[in-house]
Amino acid sequence: MQPPQNFGASGPGDRVCAQCGSPMPKEMRFCRSCGNRLGEGPAEYTETVRLPGSTTQQRSAGTTPFYPTFSAPMATVGPRRRRRRLGFAGTTWMWIALVAFFGMGGLMSLARKGHISAPTITFGSNRSYVGVDDFNTTDGGATFKDVEPPGGPADKAGLVGGDIVTSLDGHPIKAASEAMDLLGRTPIGKTIEVIYLRDGISHTTQLTTVSRDEYNRLDREYSRRPEGKGKFGFERDRMTPISKPETKTFGVQIDWVDENGPAILFGIKTGDIITDFDNVPIRTPDEFLMRVRRTIPYTTVNIALLRDGQKMVIPVKIGKS
Repeated sequence: MQPPQNFGASGPGDRVCAQCGSPMPKEMRFCRSCGNRLGEGPAEYTETVRLPGSTTQQRSAGTTPFYPTFSAPMATVGPRRRRRRLGFAGTTWMWIALVAFFGMGGLMSLARKGHISAPTITFGSNRSYVGVDDFNTTDGGATFKDVEPPGGPADKAGLVGGDIVTSLDGHPIKAASEAMDLLGRTPIGKTIEVIYLRDGISHTTQLTTVSRDEYNRLDREYSRRPEGKGKFGFERDRMTPISKPETKTFGVQIDWVDENGPAILFGIKTGDIITDFDNVPIRTPDEFLMRVRRTIPYTTVNIALLRDGQKMVIPVKIGKS
């Protein structure tokens, strides 16, 4: 067993630590007192290789060790930032899909109940308006459910819901898209010829198209009139269109009447077939509803109907909705 070495005593050939001043044997590479590196021996030194053309001056063969102090700057490493994820999590997309599904269901339910008005046949502000609801393709041409608003081109021309348009401005109409495309190319304010079928009989009339601003003005006047809208005491969804060419029976059948409404109070019964509303032909439930609503409340109108095959005319005083 070798005796312990005394590192605190100075001997011949010893080196002194430049950091703490402690004497250390020359064989030592690190100071036992402070851990400072005591220097590099010739065997540990490798001369730096300079590339040809380098302008840097060659330093001395020896290297100067770096001795950091307590006041030396320290490199700091900031906290690692997590990369922010974009988009939604899987459950978020599921909730969005559910909201969209039930929202569309609610809109469709309102549309079926009549709380959302049907789109008009016109789109855009630079095309012609004629004042009917959306066209639908049917046998022989294009039809519609009602005319609106009151005082519009179709109303002035004598058209009613259920008429089948077979020609517009000299162009044959075989489908709803043809009627809509033609009206889209028709200049505003132009008077056009309309050929249509009603109860299988061909008729001809003329109407003058209007602009979107004029259409909206007419609709506002009707919707905001101080007198309000009329009431009859029936439901549009509880009416059945009747079209029997063999017996020349055309109209809408009343399938339900309100026990406290004007209709039953003035003698209208379930099963009656309404053929005319104040001399205006009635061929669709929507047209009948529109005629009732546009009538000034508390006005008396003549309702022409068929009851058990007999024609009748019953005066009815319209209520207020």
